Amino acid sequence: MKTTRYVAREPDAQGRIHYPDAEHAVWQTLIERQLKLLDGRACQEYLDGLDQLALPRERIPQLGEINRVLAATTGWQVERVPALIPFQRFFELLASKRFPVATFIRTPEELDYLQEPDIFHEIFGHCPLLTNPWFAEFTHTYGQLGLNASKEERVFLARLYWMTIEFGLVDTPAGLRIYGGGILSSPKETLYSLSNEPERQSFDAMEAMRTPYRIDILQPLYFVLPELKQLFDLAQQDIMAMVREAMHLGLHQPKFPPKAA
Repeated sequence: MKTTRYVAREPDAQGRIHYPDAEHAVWQTLIERQLKLLDGRACQEYLDGLDQLALPRERIPQLGEINRVLAATTGWQVERVPALIPFQRFFELLASKRFPVATFIRTPEELDYLQEPDIFHEIFGHCPLLTNPWFAEFTHTYGQLGLNASKEERVFLARLYWMTIEFGLVDTPAGLRIYGGGILSSPKETLYSLSNEPERQSFDAMEAMRTPYRIDILQPLYFVLPELKQLFDLAQQDIMAMVREAMHLGLHQPKFPPKAA
């Protein structure tokens, strides 16, 4: 497993996490600049979830605040985890309808990008859609499948997660919109993903699994769902059969240069 210099904050005896003022200020900077970009770019299901969560702007929310809303909508919860967790733990949590949230926030020096998923990425990027039953069902099914998958199968499942939950787009009557949390927590990628620069393809689960990606660049390709409900429909299909077929067919050529050594 990779290492990180970030350390997740521990809760007190009452379950509350105490963040210093400087970290609350980072949250406020992140959320205020991202909220300005969402109108006309984020999908309606995400915006509806954001309204339900009613995230504070001036401070990092407590996980209990998020859990009250998720419990009342889809039965999900968030769970505090260290900065990085193994694949096995990740799938165990999703399979039990618990979404991992590392209780640290990026430093001002890494405001625009960091490789580790911090509390802003997890709460602002993903939790609004966990109030949506279609998205929640797909995420739950994904966790159950990953829990029982082999190491090789998990690599292909990871690409499916990346191309949907992290970096997915959806077609709507109002136009192209974002639902992926990796995009919605990044101002640069929010603008870039809907611009004329990247390539976009109609969503195909097996194609998504066969598409290489890099985590440290703007994505050269995004997959577009015809509607968010397709994630729910996909959860009812034999995804592992698709994984095995994707493994048999192999990966496509990368659409990006190799990472410098």
